[in-house]
Formats: sequence, structure tokens, C-alpha cells
Amino acid sequence: MISSYSFCFPKAARRRAAELTLRPGRPASNPLASELRPSDKSTAPRDSGLWCREILASLMYGVSLLDRTLRIGLRSTSSPGAAAMPTPSTSILLYYHPTHGETSTAVSPSASAPMIPRQLYSRGPATRRLFSRRTNNPWATQDMSQPSSDLAAFREVFSKAKHVAILTGAGVSAESGVPTFRGAGGYWRKWQSQHLATPEAFSRNPSRVWEFYHYRREVMLTKTPNPAHLAIAECQERLGKQGRKVTLITQNIDELHRRAGSKDVLEIHGSLFKTHCMSCGQESANHKSPICAALEGKGAPDPNTDDAQIPVNELPRCEDVDCRGLLRPAVVWFGETLDSNILTRVEEELDSCDLCLVVGTSSIVYPAAMFAPQVAARGVPVAEFNMENTPATMRFKFHFHGPCGTTLPPALARHQSEAQNQNKNDN
Repeated sequence: MISSYSFCFPKAARRRAAELTLRPGRPASNPLASELRPSDKSTAPRDSGLWCREILASLMYGVSLLDRTLRIGLRSTSSPGAAAMPTPSTSILLYYHPTHGETSTAVSPSASAPMIPRQLYSRGPATRRLFSRRTNNPWATQDMSQPSSDLAAFREVFSKAKHVAILTGAGVSAESGVPTFRGAGGYWRKWQSQHLATPEAFSRNPSRVWEFYHYRREVMLTKTPNPAHLAIAECQERLGKQGRKVTLITQNIDELHRRAGSKDVLEIHGSLFKTHCMSCGQESANHKSPICAALEGKGAPDPNTDDAQIPVNELPRCEDVDCRGLLRPAVVWFGETLDSNILTRVEEELDSCDLCLVVGTSSIVYPAAMFAPQVAARGVPVAEFNMENTPATMRFKFHFHGPCGTTLPPALARHQSEAQNQNKNDN
């Protein structure tokens, strides 16, 4: 399995990498970094500079083989489907074969669920700058004390923050009944999302993939924002009137934040309700139900349901009369890079925030999983709101356990200092 990956390391480094994936209980250090010397790059394959920068950035930003609390994903160069590289303490290697459409695993002594990777490397200006910048390793052993669950202490920090960055994941929408299609039982018909959410799956069978996304769109139209979405939207509006800033960055593609009233949402994985033309590249909002006549009544999730096998010319098409190209969902599929413009915005916002909230995210989906540890590494308070601990929990100042719809609203409610400041302004 490991041979499926091209690390572009010198031989000694590749041997060291393989060794590290099988050996638990190591300190969080960076022995691979010293082996990636400029002189070694000359022996790497063509385009080695890009690969070496990718690996160096992975090491620098915490996506490494060296932290036993972290599940890791590296890009597979021989197979473009989803792939994940484990940490030594959770030594399971997940490999998605794009031709066979099935997942195989190689398990070593200790195993647990692998992370869901997205492609880390992008050639846009945001990631070029991010890769070249020197920074503290957010996963180095810094402050490993137990995070606080003192709501009053968090509220005091919150009351003084001028720029709050909020990162949200699937957990924030769970109470709205949004299916995740992950883990046991997370199937649509007989496939999990990693079998359908890839460019290769769309190329092989666009009808099946559109049925899957049509079903997801129709389900989402029946869901409503929950108290966590509403609390974030209200906080964003309230603090904005006070001259303070709330930046919302989400991994979710359900648009529930927008429907709750949040503005300027940075949707790093795209949206179910946007389409991208495969011919002209135009991206546009699309809330039609159904998105095209041929999909009406299709997309049933029952495993006994046969594929509709809709002809390509009847699938969603570009509305530009001079184009009429095939549309695809404007979401980031496994193996694809994130939008460099959005990454630029995310980097700028996280660099300037003085408080960060991580809400309902597993901290195992990259590159989003490194955002909050990056903020914590520069000394900014980070508060996690989740149903369980994550690989990043011990890096944060606060952790609040429980449903986001229960824990988040009181944390973001109006602070007494806001009322006092309002009274001063009125006088």
C-alpha cells in the first residue's frame, strides 16, 4: 500500500517514513525535515520542487507522520481517488481504488477510523505564500494541559475579542438532521460518498453522481437551521454593529448558515446549491427543485433501487445558450484542490483574529484540520465545541462537550459588557 505513494523523498527519508507509520509512541518531532535538503531535490522526479514544497508544508503545518494523536492524509499520485495515511497509533491505511470503486484496508496492531483527506496542494497564491512562510509547528508539544470548560472564563475572553473566527463542520448541522454519508451505515444505495464524490466517478457515470447530489439537495431543502446556526448569525450581526468582526468559515456544503442569516460565509468545500459548468467554467447559484426535469423523482437511496441511467444530454446543462455544457455540483471532490481565492481569504482572516471557535468539526479533514491549531500556535485562544474530543482538543484553551445547538448559544449570547457599552454610547 505504501508503494502507491510518491513522497519525492531521498531513499533514506522514504525508509524513515515507512518505519514511522508502523512504530507507535514517538515524540512529536520532525526528523524528516532535515532529510529534505535542497541537494536532495536534484534526484527527485520532474516537478520535484512542487512536491518538496508540498511535503515541507505538510510537515510545517502539522500534516505529518509524526504526531500519534493525528490521522493523516497525503495525496496519491498513482491513483486520483481518496487516500489516507495513518498515524502510528491509529495504524490503518485506507486506499480508494478509482477503477474498482471499493475500499481496501491494511491494518497494523492498533487501528481506528482514518481521516477523510482533501488534496492539500494548490498552486494558487494563497498556498504558495502559506507554504513558503515560516511558522511554529501547531502540533509540536506546546501546552498540553487539559482545556478548560469554564463558560464564564470563555465569556470574558469573548467579550474582549475584536475579531472572532468561527470554523464549523458537519457537527453543527447534525441537529438539523443532515446525513453525513460517512462511517458505518452512511450509504447512498450501495455506495459511500468517497465512491461518488470524485472527478473519476463523475466522468464514468455522471447520471449516478447527479442522482446522488439531487437526493442530497432535496433532503437539504426539507431541513432548517438549528440553534447553533442561528446563534452564529445573531452574533455576527450583533458584533458587526459594535464595530467588531465575526468571520465564518465552514466545511459544510448545506448552506444552512446562509439560511440562518449569516453573511459572507467562506464555504471552503463549496455548496450543494451551486453548479459549475464543465465547458465554460461558469459557477452560479441554483436552488431549482428538481435541478432538471430528468431528475424529478430520482435519487432514492434504497440499495435495491436501480440507477436511472439518464442520458448525458438530459442532465443539468449550462444556461448560457452559447455554451450548454454539462454542469457538475460546485463542491470540492476528493482529490481536488481547494479554491485558492478562498484559501487566501481564510489565511488572512485567521492571521488577524484574536479569538477562534471550532464548532462541530472532527479535525481530521485536511487542510481545514490545521486551521485552528495554526491559530493556537500563535497564542490566540481557541475554543472547541463538539460532542467528543478530537485529535486537536489538547491544543486548545477551551473545550465544551455536548450538542452544538446546546453549548454554543449561551457562549455567544450578549455579554453584560456589551449592554454597558451600549448605554455609554446612548448617553
